[in-house]
Amino acid sequence: MSKKHVAVLMGGFSSERPVSLSSGNSCADALENAGYRVTRVDVSRDVASVLGKLKPNVAFNALHGPFGEDGTIQGVLEYLEIPYTHSGVLASALAMHKEQAKRVARSVGIPVAESKVVNRFAIGCEHPMKPPYVAKPVNEGSSFGVVIVGEDQSHPPQILGSSEWLYGDAVMVERFVHGRELTCAVMGDVALGVTEIIPVGHSFYDYDSKYVAGGSKHECPAKISPNIYQKIQTLSLKAHQAIGCRGVSRSDFRYDDRHSENGELIWLEINTQPGMTPTSLVPEIAAQAGHDFGELLSWMVEDASCLR
Repeated sequence: MSKKHVAVLMGGFSSERPVSLSSGNSCADALENAGYRVTRVDVSRDVASVLGKLKPNVAFNALHGPFGEDGTIQGVLEYLEIPYTHSGVLASALAMHKEQAKRVARSVGIPVAESKVVNRFAIGCEHPMKPPYVAKPVNEGSSFGVVIVGEDQSHPPQILGSSEWLYGDAVMVERFVHGRELTCAVMGDVALGVTEIIPVGHSFYDYDSKYVAGGSKHECPAKISPNIYQKIQTLSLKAHQAIGCRGVSRSDFRYDDRHSENGELIWLEINTQPGMTPTSLVPEIAAQAGHDFGELLSWMVEDASCLR
């Protein structure tokens, strides 16, 4: 029996286009090596027409950012009745909106930091929250637009009200949580391992830390106490299920253990379209759990469906 025809959706037109192209080409290469018939689709506004002609058995969604992971492309694929990977329309839209995702997480007992959504022009000259806090776009990924405001900063960051701001008018302002950056992958209904992300030469896990060689190092598995490790796995699976995610997801946390091992653990967000190069976090975590890159992607293709 011949292998499925997989259309790998990549590129697109969000600010995360370069990341998506990297993920998409890595996935396409691995799926070809696994024996699938693969077509690489650099997504543009005519994607419905392109897919209608291709008629693939599965769409592997390697898009990142708005349109690709916010429920939009998922809706197009539902309309075309093409089975697809990752989360469905509702879960994708919920997870992409950071404040709405936190409301769902909070409702099932997942600890989150205090936050609010404000219009960037309404911030003016007064802090919207007592510093330190983080200001970030409410629906972007890859740390685009993230600004950390320190305790000694006398006024809000000027970039928020300037014409250089490219991420919409809604800004989430969130209490800054000190500590270590931890992340956990979920595959289906199983929480995999926990990794610590250690930025190198950066104050936090920003775009360059994520994607520039040497910008960060990954401690996989994370060197934390077993009870915190297990708690992160439990919370990650709980977030995955509460938001309604499918396929793979990745939950990010801050863990403040400066004063005790049982310090503050805060869930930040869930990523329904995590980076998928062989050295990305989810493939690294999956490999540590015994699933090599080709096996992980093959599982995702076979898990694909509509009405997710």
